[in-house]
Amino acid sequence: MSAASTTAARPVLVRCAICTALNRVDLARLEHRPRCAKCGKPLALDRPQKVTDADFQRIIDAASVPVVVDYYADWCGPCHAMAPVLDDFALTRKGEVLVLKLDTDANPVTAKRFDIRGIPTLIAFRNGREAGRHVGVADRQALDRLIS
Repeated sequence: MSAASTTAARPVLVRCAICTALNRVDLARLEHRPRCAKCGKPLALDRPQKVTDADFQRIIDAASVPVVVDYYADWCGPCHAMAPVLDDFALTRKGEVLVLKLDTDANPVTAKRFDIRGIPTLIAFRNGREAGRHVGVADRQALDRLIS
């Protein structure tokens, strides 16, 4: 019996960065290099995934792993400063945590719903519900604490 067959499934929904199709992916099977069901392009789950007002709740609700959402804006200097830390977190925790990015300017409904008043704001979700929050630039240890 292979290790993949003994590992519990960890399904999530992610949007293809190329064609925007929503895909169901099992994070326990990342070694099989998942591809978009519509366009066939690889789904890069080792980096933060963009999310919008339209798909936010569906993706959060479908996640079987902890989710960390970075609420940011393109013009925000501290958001840019934190990006490499978030990228590293997504890479080293791939398969264990789904890391999402929501542009608060382009997606005001979700930003308002979660009362985002300062950016960057990071919110951790478990089972579709908020489990933790960090406002401001976070270091790697703060990200790890957020999901622990």
